[in-house]
Amino acid sequence: MLNISKPIIVEGKYDREKILSIANARVITTNGFGVFKDKELTRYIRKLAEKEGVIVLTDSDGAGLLIRNKINSILPKDKVFNIYIPEVKGKEKRKKEPSKQGLLGVEGIDSDWLKNALAEFDGKEPDKTAYLTKTDMYLLGLSGKSESGNLRKELARKLDLPTNISSTSLVSAINLLISEEDFKKALGSLEIKDYE
Repeated sequence: MLNISKPIIVEGKYDREKILSIANARVITTNGFGVFKDKELTRYIRKLAEKEGVIVLTDSDGAGLLIRNKINSILPKDKVFNIYIPEVKGKEKRKKEPSKQGLLGVEGIDSDWLKNALAEFDGKEPDKTAYLTKTDMYLLGLSGKSESGNLRKELARKLDLPTNISSTSLVSAINLLISEEDFKKALGSLEIKDYE
């Protein structure tokens, strides 16, 4: 398993699953063309790129190129690491029909090819300095309770993070982008007092 510290941006959830099957990494999806219309997502990607840049890994079809070009246009050149998958004819196993251009996307590309392509980013141990865990989220009432979704959205807004990301993605984003002090302040404003 590769250990990659730079966030990896892909198009969809199946691409994300494919990357997570070969690497310990933070993988963010654009939800297809979401990067064109979702201002929160755009801000989030800019924020992610500030520290050490992001890896962009989109499909080799026309849609993938448009999404890649949009990401490249909103970030400084030195903060974007582009990986281009080869144009391989075929269809993903989960689909009945091939894509419009008949090419495999990130989810369909051979795992060994992806490992080789990402190998230059491997080598750092996974971040051990994370101060927030999924268990903390549960104990704070930010997951597993009837009002958890609303609390997470409110917290995300206060931290200037996307409000539509999953609980797991929110934990990653907070650990990566938000200081523990700022996190505690945001929690305080939500009147959640149990975090230590």
